[in-house]
Amino acid sequence: MAARNTLRRSLLYVPGSSQRFLDKSRSLAADCLTYDLEDSVTPHMKAEARSLVRRAIDQPTPNQIRERAVRINSVDSGLALADLTEVLQSPNLTTIVIPKVNSASDLTFVTDVITHTLYQQPQETQRPPISLLALVESAKSLTNLTQITSSTPLLQGLIFAAEDFALDLSLTRTPSLTEFLFARSAIATAARAADLPSTIDLVCTSYKSDKGDGSPPLALEEECRDGRRLGFNGKQCIHPTQVKVANDIFGPDAEELVWAVRVVVADEKAAGQGRGAWTLDGKMIDVPVAMKAKGIMKKGEACGVDVGALRREWEHQEPE
Repeated sequence: MAARNTLRRSLLYVPGSSQRFLDKSRSLAADCLTYDLEDSVTPHMKAEARSLVRRAIDQPTPNQIRERAVRINSVDSGLALADLTEVLQSPNLTTIVIPKVNSASDLTFVTDVITHTLYQQPQETQRPPISLLALVESAKSLTNLTQITSSTPLLQGLIFAAEDFALDLSLTRTPSLTEFLFARSAIATAARAADLPSTIDLVCTSYKSDKGDGSPPLALEEECRDGRRLGFNGKQCIHPTQVKVANDIFGPDAEELVWAVRVVVADEKAAGQGRGAWTLDGKMIDVPVAMKAKGIMKKGEACGVDVGALRREWEHQEPE
């Protein structure tokens, strides 16, 4: 079974054909650093990129990077088998991102290759389990979401590829992103229904500062907040400057954490009193709200927040 990494606030793509970018990526701090063999690599560089990425994965994982992944080429491209055969030789590989997943058979193929390749390796080889993330990029993939999400136990999340989706449906991307509302809602809902831990939203194509101080553009923050409201818990990034914004917005903020701790502390006392529902700050708290608060605390801990200190600060919180 795949290890279930539930913290992919930022998924940063690194071109697999650039040794300079691969070296620089070791100093970055994205939750999921993804070496790309697909869109950012020209056809004549595919073979070299495989070798460069393989060498990059073979190096120890830097402490500030939670996860390293490889985006292979699509199954339909005919290049996926060569990509998998190369990168699966690294004992450090944990995650594979599969583009253009149109049907369950795409993930079944990848799973079969993984199973066969790992079976061929020496049994004493110590390696982490493999996780899969699937890119949803077409109308066909959207209509096949139920089959896709149930196709393999290795699947951990869905990623929305807006530009390819817009190409497939002849859509024009607008700043409001309303043309993607149905697709994004369907993806977030399908991932939740299948109990997949990661739902990763579209790329923000704006990365150069529009404020004159070098800070990320406002559009990135707006897109992250919009994605979070729709049920996504992470964002694809194409530039290192986008990572911090994604990490901040898709992680619990300070005010939200305080609320969650107050709810959990008071709910424990309410349960001891036999109360299934109670109020806090004039608002009703019942089981679903308490569960949400516990989830926020868990995410805070995963993000490195000292939740224990917050609990001690609010240990006197009582249910109203």
